[in-house]
Amino acid sequence: MFLLVSCFALVASALGCGVPAIKPQVNGYNKIVNGQNAVSGSWPWQDETGFHFCGGSLISPYWVVTAAHCRVSPRNHRVVLGAYDRQSNSEPIQVKSIAKAITHPYYNTVNINNDITLLKLSSPVQMTSRVSPVCLASSRTSLPSGTKCVTTGWGRTGLTSTPRYLQQTVLPLLSPDQCKRYWGVKITDAMICAGASGVSSCQGDSGGPLVCESGGVWSLVGIVSWGTSNCNVYAPAVYARVSYLRSWIDQTVASN
Repeated sequence: MFLLVSCFALVASALGCGVPAIKPQVNGYNKIVNGQNAVSGSWPWQDETGFHFCGGSLISPYWVVTAAHCRVSPRNHRVVLGAYDRQSNSEPIQVKSIAKAITHPYYNTVNINNDITLLKLSSPVQMTSRVSPVCLASSRTSLPSGTKCVTTGWGRTGLTSTPRYLQQTVLPLLSPDQCKRYWGVKITDAMICAGASGVSSCQGDSGGPLVCESGGVWSLVGIVSWGTSNCNVYAPAVYARVSYLRSWIDQTVASN
């Protein structure tokens, strides 16, 4: 089984991350639930695990971040990078085996809190124009509600359960209070909400990226986590909050 990671080309940015060699074209509000095709190669950090059952994001040559609830197994799963068209046999994809899957020690299966797993690859990814890492939101990152960000994936859409091409959508961030008005006490500090605007991520997008752009550099702000069972585009989708989890990510990568 394969985890699809969509990766960006590593270009000469000061950060060495978050700058796609192939520029994304993002227009307004289009939902992944009946979505908009992405430009091929324009989200170079996106990946897939399993038979497209979950997404992930490349954060360094050896590391991918995904959702804990995806239950990625090094024995049973692989990471696919550089994919766009799932029916193509000619894309320059990279398929990587997984050496370790490290789930947050306080991941809670009941309320899906701390929904993050780090995957250490068995060998490093080769950086290309279609495969490169996304930057990580810092622990100090605090974005105002209404900030427009982008989520991508091959999850369910309004038209099909298995879209052929990588889908993208623009959606606004919500404040914690706005999100709690819908979901109540389910929302924790380790979660961030977006959408409720006629757009949504959906089943199959899990583990994939919610990225926000500043100064031409894209940063991973959220990891697709949970939402309504019917992908209601007027309910906020919930993402693991990378800024809250950043110190654990750094410590885990440094010690492994």
